[in-house]
Amino acid sequence: MNELLDVSQLKKYFPNNNGFRAGSPIKALDGVTFSMKREETLSIVGESGCGKSTLGRTILRLSEPTSGNVWLDGFPVGGASPRDLRRLRQRMQVVFQDPASSLNPHMRIRGTLAEPITNFKLEKGRSAIDDRVAELLKMVGLPPETMRRYPHEFSGGQRQRIAIARALASNPDLLICDEAVSALDVSVKAQIVNLLNDLKEQLGLANMFISHDLAIVEHMTDRVAVMYLGIIVEIGDRDSVFLQPAHPYTRALLSSVPTIDASKRRERIVLKGEVPSPANIPKGCRFRTRCPLAFGLCAEEEPKLREIGDTGHFAACHLSEESATASA
Repeated sequence: MNELLDVSQLKKYFPNNNGFRAGSPIKALDGVTFSMKREETLSIVGESGCGKSTLGRTILRLSEPTSGNVWLDGFPVGGASPRDLRRLRQRMQVVFQDPASSLNPHMRIRGTLAEPITNFKLEKGRSAIDDRVAELLKMVGLPPETMRRYPHEFSGGQRQRIAIARALASNPDLLICDEAVSALDVSVKAQIVNLLNDLKEQLGLANMFISHDLAIVEHMTDRVAVMYLGIIVEIGDRDSVFLQPAHPYTRALLSSVPTIDASKRRERIVLKGEVPSPANIPKGCRFRTRCPLAFGLCAEEEPKLREIGDTGHFAACHLSEESATASA
């Protein structure tokens, strides 16, 4: 089996209490389905509030799903006992956006990196643990002697390298990077992206890269999933999505990516209106209230993800369905 991660109809609804009475639930995830192969980078992109981070947290069961299923290498994550979930979490780790808040300021780096090693009983004895900590620091481009320092003694990029080292300490198969470079300077951002790519090749990692930065995504991903209001509206390999986007929302996102290459510039598509509330999702296509191409059917029926040709490129758009039917 080549798939490492399988996600099926994953939903996460939050209660919507306004202080007087309960409103419609907030549908942060509303039926997300996809799979990831081993050693693959899948980028999850979309505007703020589309459900990207909730997806990562729910896969890890840091947030309990409302319904749906997640399997890691064939083992169910949802419903797993605490003991089984512990074993599964050893194999899937997360790097958060802000390392300053995810690293214990009162703990030396040695203790931070040793913690998962001892928790998962990967090494025994102080000397062996120190050797592993030194190895992890070298992996992320930091000298071993930095293990004696505290987080506040490092720059933002260095702290993110430490957070990555901590995630690698348990020898995971899947690394979920939740906006892991968005708070960094441009030059440092490129260094961390290159580091993630190198680690993927060296360690055979699968990487779920959650980001709103399409310029970064284009240069480091194998496949792309575009999310809007809690669902995936387009998914496919990088070239298919970036060169032949099939969903109007994807086209609008790509048109906003700055480039100095005149041959790659796209006509700017400015979306009108605000993103609807996830507690009040429009009937039919949930993008229709902002879509410049919406027509009658869009208000009546929600489009399903449909493959375009035989390419592994899927889009949830009635117009792409018509195009696929016409070319069939």
